[in-house]
Amino acid sequence: MGFDPEELYEVDSDVPDLDGAVLLHFFDGFMDAGSTGRLVTDHLTNEVENRVIARFDVDRLIDYRSRRPPMTYAVDHWEDYEAPELAVRLLHDTDGVPFLLLSGPEPDHEWERFATAVKHLVERWGVRLTVGFHGIPMGAPHTRPLGVTAHATRESLIGGDHQPLPNRMQVPGSVSALLEYRLGEWGHDAMGFAAHVPHYLAQSAYPSAALLVLECVERATGLHLPDGELRVAAQVATAEIDRQVAESDEVADVVRALERQYDTFVEASGRDSLLAESQEHMPTAEELGSQFERFLAEQGGGESPER
Repeated sequence: MGFDPEELYEVDSDVPDLDGAVLLHFFDGFMDAGSTGRLVTDHLTNEVENRVIARFDVDRLIDYRSRRPPMTYAVDHWEDYEAPELAVRLLHDTDGVPFLLLSGPEPDHEWERFATAVKHLVERWGVRLTVGFHGIPMGAPHTRPLGVTAHATRESLIGGDHQPLPNRMQVPGSVSALLEYRLGEWGHDAMGFAAHVPHYLAQSAYPSAALLVLECVERATGLHLPDGELRVAAQVATAEIDRQVAESDEVADVVRALERQYDTFVEASGRDSLLAESQEHMPTAEELGSQFERFLAEQGGGESPER
């Protein structure tokens, strides 16, 4: 039997002309160190007026028993149900240029059909570039410049600001990665950014990584996106991290060790930042980050530094 991609989503009837627009995407469920992708998505939807223009059929795509949606029980009845939503939103940058944001839980089922459905929306709306983003843990200190790994369906999309990884590796797949891969096969431009989040902050919300990703998206797409609130959050979080480091000699020793590792590698390699291909030069989370993680958990119950 043939598959009609339109069976997997519903599109509003009053969608304007979007020819040449950019589609950003982030899916909850895969690796997202520092809640990087979630922070970017929340920032954009909170700071930019938006509306949903397409919704995917989550009953077909989501395994509710593996990620049970929250429900509210009040005294003697069920009061609320937070239904999962996988949707495309229409937003405009500070210059009024329209762009799209696809976000929600990562599908558990029908990855290929989902990718095909997104391709049909890309072609239906004339999307010129699709961009994903998230965070990955890295053995680098928060006191040094953050790095970012860029990848794309065409080398020219990446530009000269990003250094490619020289080796090959096999990693667990994700819908975001599959979508980029398939779009490239289908002749559509797609790319992604993975911010390098210090190991010891991987489980906390880290706005500095989200701010870096937002800047990368701007350069790649030409969009002008608001960043004021995210920049303030990054400053507050960094100040809180520095305060916690200063209050513990043990934690300060961990950070200084990371700084020495980082500086030695950067000086020897002539690079501006630490990249994932040289993991043999980098401390692991267990070696240098566990003490800091325990400290943060003891101080704040595992909560994010900026809270």
